[in-house]
Amino acid sequence: MKLLFELGTSGRHCDILPPCDVPEMSPECLRKKELRLPHLSETEISRHYTELEKQVYGVNDGFYPLGSCTMKYNPKINEAMAALPGFAKLHPLQPDYTVQGALELLRRTEKYLCEITGMDAMNFQPAAGAHGEFTGLLMIRAFHQKNGEKNRTKIIVPDSAHGTNPASAAMAGYTVVSVPSGEDGCVDLEKLKEAVGEDTAGLMLTNPNTVGLFDKNILEITRIIHDAGGLCYYDGANLNAVMGITRPGDMGFDIIHLNLHKTFSAPHGGGGPGSGPVGCKKDLAEFLPGPVTEEKEDGSSGFAVPESSIGAVRSFYGNFLVIVKAFAYLLTLGADGIPEAARNAVLNANYLKKKLEEFCPMAYPGTCMHEFVMTMKDLKDRTGVAALDIAKGLLDNGIHPPTMYFPLIVREALMVEPTETESRETLDEAAEGFRALYQRALENPDEIHEAPVKTPVRRLDEVRAARKPVLRYFYD
Repeated sequence: MKLLFELGTSGRHCDILPPCDVPEMSPECLRKKELRLPHLSETEISRHYTELEKQVYGVNDGFYPLGSCTMKYNPKINEAMAALPGFAKLHPLQPDYTVQGALELLRRTEKYLCEITGMDAMNFQPAAGAHGEFTGLLMIRAFHQKNGEKNRTKIIVPDSAHGTNPASAAMAGYTVVSVPSGEDGCVDLEKLKEAVGEDTAGLMLTNPNTVGLFDKNILEITRIIHDAGGLCYYDGANLNAVMGITRPGDMGFDIIHLNLHKTFSAPHGGGGPGSGPVGCKKDLAEFLPGPVTEEKEDGSSGFAVPESSIGAVRSFYGNFLVIVKAFAYLLTLGADGIPEAARNAVLNANYLKKKLEEFCPMAYPGTCMHEFVMTMKDLKDRTGVAALDIAKGLLDNGIHPPTMYFPLIVREALMVEPTETESRETLDEAAEGFRALYQRALENPDEIHEAPVKTPVRRLDEVRAARKPVLRYFYD
């Protein structure tokens, strides 16, 4: 399809923008040359974006089982609440007394999320999950520095961790120590004991872990770190499987980040922006980014900066409207609905896993949590059809591919997370789609290498796109 810059004719315009509601700039402040923008009619703009929409695949198009990303349905009520004028038209520099409703929402959201996670305090500044990781690690560093333990320079990360974990630790100035997983997919306790020492600052872990398993040794793991003088950081990417049922704070974690744009139903990915709030136990609350909300003596709400705050990590108070959407989701589900969503996520994952393991090997047999990992190693050895080929073939069946080649500890991995919002009928259809594609791979592998053939764009050269991206468009 053509780009906007390739459409239209000079002088063409439309009247879809409202009149300017601010004074015009004085001539000396105006740019000397006209902006090089395309001249389009309203019809051309509408058709362009409608065509663009047809080129992409979203949760509203069909099954979207992207592992470790919780790509679930985003309720319309969330959007309606975030669009309320009292929220949408706020200005970040308004006096506190004019935004009491917004401050109350922040405080109540913090209260609910602390109750769900077992934390004592929370800050909503971080704009994404990785941003939350980095913020939590800065708090760990501030904690050890205040205690005079500058020798604690290492962060322990399991080999199945999300790639952002070691990256965030390195950005915070730490040396990353990777700990291997055992044959059961969980942390190898003996290797963990060998890794800890006086230089251990902390551990980064998510539970359930990246292969979809709840680590049965989680209390022992956090005890080992605490006995060594370190802190335990919880990556909240997989909280969707356990929210309302078990709490990271009760597992021994000191700091967490959450993904409001995943677990609490605000749009994920291109539908953003995101929100990755950081929570902590009371002994670490003094290090939270500032400002945080507080209740004043007169009962009103305001802002304060914690005593030993690491400082602001983002302007003002984060992506406020994402927090509004998460708050609406929390109120909609309530105390009964939150754990029900988690149970259904686990039920859906095990239901689909059971159907798929009849013909496709699983990396870790048995009961999973919210996601599971298949391995295409045997299929590739027998037919040459790799995990990438299966992923591309699923596109022709109207299914978005699972996460490919992750975690790295599983060869030819496909990681599937159906979430709680998919019906049994959808899961049955997905299972049959996988089965048919797997059978085609056995019978006619060359055909699978050509997939996808039904999508608007055929198979792309992804290696070239990654190494030589074209990020700008030049036109005369």
